[in-house]
Amino acid sequence: MQGIVSPILLLWMLVYPRLSYATWFEDNQGIMGTNIHVELWSDSAQQGENAIQAVMDEMQRINQLMSPYIESSELSQLNSRGSDTAVPVSKELFELIALSVEIAKETDGAFDITFASVGYLYNYREHQKPEPQQIDNLLKAINYRHIKFDINDHSIYFAHPNVKIDLGGIAKGHAVDHAIDILKTLGIKHALVTAGGDTKLLGDRLGKPWMVGIRDPRNKDKQAVVLPLADTALSTSGDYERYFEQDGKRFHHILSPKTGTSVYEVQSVSIIGQRSTLNDALSTAVFVLGVQKGMDLLNRTPGYDGIIVDNQRKLHYSNALVK
Repeated sequence: MQGIVSPILLLWMLVYPRLSYATWFEDNQGIMGTNIHVELWSDSAQQGENAIQAVMDEMQRINQLMSPYIESSELSQLNSRGSDTAVPVSKELFELIALSVEIAKETDGAFDITFASVGYLYNYREHQKPEPQQIDNLLKAINYRHIKFDINDHSIYFAHPNVKIDLGGIAKGHAVDHAIDILKTLGIKHALVTAGGDTKLLGDRLGKPWMVGIRDPRNKDKQAVVLPLADTALSTSGDYERYFEQDGKRFHHILSPKTGTSVYEVQSVSIIGQRSTLNDALSTAVFVLGVQKGMDLLNRTPGYDGIIVDNQRKLHYSNALVK
């Protein structure tokens, strides 16, 4: 009997080489200037692989649309021409910039995408920063009120000749939200998508929570906090993401719109809420505002909570997290 069964088994394996089975799938790719990480549970290899590819394709699409470093992107074209003429943009970019301006209003300008009017002069890889006189000359260009909208043709105009915008504080959150929506349409029920400091969770981890860490701002191999989460999102902004040190001082990418220079009251801010787009922006705003004003903002923002690591490495929690 054994001599008969073995050929049958061999034939079965050849005919059905990719038998459907449920398991975890994951991938990492470098997109949007950061690491994109996806984990998901799927009933079949084909569904799992297709779902991961769909996420990566969406990340690439948004990067091509919103990167300030890609000359052909809509954002780069707007920065290049927006001070001279009204520039028509896609509905998606128009709405994200409009949302950014609304968040700027709600945060008293702590979150302001026009920070790039000075911010573009920093090069963290090359350890370059603008001179004080350069900052002074451009500081008046940092003001979200300079961004003007025409909803009729989805065009945007800058009412100051030196305005530049950068969506680095909101675009990755936007991309993560889009990625999770795509996974839902593909029938995925359990997933994690991370883009740099922005993570969104679809469902739980098969009956258990996802364990999401907030890294120690001064030790990339340690976690300051580990949170059990499901069906929510978490975004972290830290002074360790893009920085260089010079003369004993850390120059990092989170700039105060009032001064055009790095802020130092805190080392990291993590925001928990349902929408990654808002988490992303709020984490930047709270970082700029500092502990007291940042916590005041969080405690009056329903559905969004936060954890701050201050410059003395002390942890601060918003009211809902300590009840």
